Amino acid sequence: MDVRLHDEAVAEARSAREWYEARNPTAAFAFFVELDRAVDLIAESPGRYPAYVLGTRRYLMRRFPFSVIYRVESDHVLIVALAHAKRRPGYWRKRR
Repeated sequence: MDVRLHDEAVAEARSAREWYEARNPTAAFAFFVELDRAVDLIAESPGRYPAYVLGTRRYLMRRFPFSVIYRVESDHVLIVALAHAKRRPGYWRKRR
């Protein structure tokens, strides 16, 4: 299934990349490898991951404290947030 990213989810990914890059380029690379794999797995089987809130689903990254929050639409998957585990839950709820 086609995967689209909300502009703010893209900004969150960039911010995470910058944070990891400043501390450890190897970790930054590993972060994006895992994020890319998450997107591929979600695209292959969007219903596989648990229902979350407001009609979304959540993929938990294994090595990093982030969740990929997404919504399954009729013809695509929309990733609405790349949410850090320490952020206020549901901060992304108004994203469409």
